[in-house]
Amino acid sequence: MKSFLVATIKPWNIDSYNEHADKLEGEWHLITDKEKLDESFLKRINPRYIFFPHWSWRVPEEIIKNYECVCFHMTDLPYGRGGTPLQNLICEGHRNTKVCAIRMTASIDAGPIYMKSDLSLLGRAHDIYKNLSNTVFSMIKEISETHPCPSPQSGNPTFFNRRTPAESEIPKNVSGKKLYDHIRMTDAPTYPLSYVNWGDWKLEFSESELLGNGDVSAIVRFKKNRDK
Repeated sequence: MKSFLVATIKPWNIDSYNEHADKLEGEWHLITDKEKLDESFLKRINPRYIFFPHWSWRVPEEIIKNYECVCFHMTDLPYGRGGTPLQNLICEGHRNTKVCAIRMTASIDAGPIYMKSDLSLLGRAHDIYKNLSNTVFSMIKEISETHPCPSPQSGNPTFFNRRTPAESEIPKNVSGKKLYDHIRMTDAPTYPLSYVNWGDWKLEFSESELLGNGDVSAIVRFKKNRDK
């Protein structure tokens, strides 16, 4: 029986794995800890593929060389290589994107592409990530069953810079639409929520809604600002 490995750290991907793994052909394994992705474990299970739906660390070159590693990126590659693609796409005004399943190489997001799928960028980040996870596991199922041959990326690459937590601070003098987008694009577990500083307090915003008159509603949490 063929063995497969999924390595991820985000809760929505872990939920999707638990939902889908027993419906997939073969023997499936899950890693959610960086330290467990080591050669001894990989040699023992000998995975046909290692899938990385979301992994925050660089995978060792030896693993990339010795195993077929598949990662996923939510831009229409080669457009938008790099970090925090969801937030960068929304900042650029995109309402839809592609999810690319790519063969992992030493160069980030530069490997050949197995397949692409459509993804909507509407709604709050948590909902987008859950939809992304469902799309990714459909792709994982297809790749694990059909073993497609990836094709080199075509076109001139463009790059996104990884956003920093400080960029979650809400800028001044923005339109209602920009404010709504700024709040919703960070509104997911493990991501720094949009915020403003107000004296000794940090105000964090979630559950934003764009109202018909251009105003924005949101839930606000007041946190004591310990950085001051």
